Amino acid sequence: MEALWIFRFVLVMGLVFSPINGDPVEDKLALLDFVKNLPHSRSLNWNAASPVCHYWTGITCSQDESRVIAVRLPGVGFHGPIPPNTLSRLSALQILSLRSNRITGDFPLDFSKLSNLSYLYLQFNNFSGPLPSNFSVWKNLVFVNLSNNGFNGQIPNSLSNLTSLTGLNLANNSLSGEIPDLQIPRLQVLDLSNNNLSGSLPESLQRFPRSVFVGNNISFGNSLSNNPPVPAPLPVSNEKPKKSGGLGEAALLGIIIAGGILGLLAFGFLILVCFSRRKREDEYSGDLQKGGMSPEKVISRTQDANNRLVFFEGCHYAFDLEDLLRASAEVLGKGTFGTAYKAILEDATIVVVKRLKDVSAGKRDFEQQMEIVGSIRHENVAELKAYYYSKDEKLMVYDFFGQGSVSAMLHGKRGEEKTPLDWDTRLRIAVGAARGIARVHAENGGKLVHGNVKSSNIFLNSQQYGCVSDLGLATITSSLSPPISRAAGYRAPEVTDTRKATQASDVFSFGVVLLELLTGKSPIHATGGEEIVHLVRWVHSVVREEWTAEVFDVELMRYPNIEEEMVEMLQIALSCVARIPDQRPKMPEIVKMIENVRPMEAENRPSTNQLESSMLPQAVETENSTTQ
Repeated sequence: MEALWIFRFVLVMGLVFSPINGDPVEDKLALLDFVKNLPHSRSLNWNAASPVCHYWTGITCSQDESRVIAVRLPGVGFHGPIPPNTLSRLSALQILSLRSNRITGDFPLDFSKLSNLSYLYLQFNNFSGPLPSNFSVWKNLVFVNLSNNGFNGQIPNSLSNLTSLTGLNLANNSLSGEIPDLQIPRLQVLDLSNNNLSGSLPESLQRFPRSVFVGNNISFGNSLSNNPPVPAPLPVSNEKPKKSGGLGEAALLGIIIAGGILGLLAFGFLILVCFSRRKREDEYSGDLQKGGMSPEKVISRTQDANNRLVFFEGCHYAFDLEDLLRASAEVLGKGTFGTAYKAILEDATIVVVKRLKDVSAGKRDFEQQMEIVGSIRHENVAELKAYYYSKDEKLMVYDFFGQGSVSAMLHGKRGEEKTPLDWDTRLRIAVGAARGIARVHAENGGKLVHGNVKSSNIFLNSQQYGCVSDLGLATITSSLSPPISRAAGYRAPEVTDTRKATQASDVFSFGVVLLELLTGKSPIHATGGEEIVHLVRWVHSVVREEWTAEVFDVELMRYPNIEEEMVEMLQIALSCVARIPDQRPKMPEIVKMIENVRPMEAENRPSTNQLESSMLPQAVETENSTTQ
């Protein structure tokens, strides 16, 4: 005990006299105690040496940085009861969101000390026991969501004292008894469905649609209308609930993209309402969708509890599935394995969400493949941050690359100018992408296949080298569909026949990317006479005549003394697109060949020895030493 007291004293003194200005010392200690005593599966970047207000995941401070006013930690993997005398010490706290964890135990009694609390989100946990009897202590409450837990007992009458309350969601619990006469004039959002409530519906709540009371034994009388009122505006808070139709208990995860106006792609992730086998759920989903009463996306409590967004170690994103589905989104592109969206979350975090299609693998095989892909840490491979699996939806989450893809840079998006790329930039793209694919091929005992190498899946990393994305999906999806549009130009001849991607077919696809960089042309493009031209065939036809400048992008012609390098790169590309797979070089060989075209600055790349150790299958055991 004495040693513990000394440790805390030293910690406090260190915080008090630390050079970090404005750090809320007492709140910091309370949060450290909280996270130390509540087990969690995702790592948090909280430590005594770093500033709370500018660094800690999920924490918001007041303007003067003297107090913590918001704690948002959804989906962190907390399990067990909330430690007493931890969060309750955050006396200035206004927003608390611990949704989508596995927190157990009773509602914390010491939360009564949080007199400034305005928004409380504890849904999708495993709380039990009765609700607090005296809600009056939180006189500033605006929105409360305690749904999808195991709360029992009666709904407290003291809720009527919350004159500022605009939203209350207690759905999918085990609450019993009669519904109290909640005289709350500002209440706009209500959901009491799927509990064990009984008796008659109070007159004060008969203005709400029947859908928010289904799944109980309630007598509605004749005065309750089946038609929902026109929804009032949702409350505005730092949690920013979006305008949305509430969804039923049987709602699973789908994403519906709303069309843009005047050609602008402004999309929102919503959740598709799926039909349930149970009649009660069918009624619930239909009525609640029409009522539009809940700002929260409700997931069935019968759904597999493990069907949550799975983050990889070291990922510090503070959002969960609800946040992702609530995000505004823009379609980035539709590809072989699904559609990619740029999602902007409520805290301004930007991620890329890949919504997969035609996934044939079961949950176990899917998760195993995601673990393989998510374990890759290499500067030339886009890091998979998280994934989601359910029967109807499979999602992958990546960082967003603001510069766009190499395809967009070379060819331009519709209605946009393409980005001029000089020869040095194209060399860095080529060598970086080659290193990335070689690293991919070294994974899983040297058996992993990228399966979708193309310029739209290559981006520029922080050092402006190529970085490959969208990998490892060929083995978990249905047989590759017949090649269509531009994607067909990347496909090796044998894949067109077998519908099966291999490392050799990755090499072919990478060769097409090299030809794109050299020619500036798309893999499949139309001529002035609208004739469809395959890039590989076109280059072969030109090369058969003689080495000519007609092959190369006219934009490269203005750079002096690069002809030999371009010809050498062209030879590498042609070796990659050899028709017979066994005649194509391996990716580690290709890396060496490209590096020999022009040695890059040593400080901007790992050494060849380092690359070989990370790329060769027989050196898989040394992967942890590769560049991060």
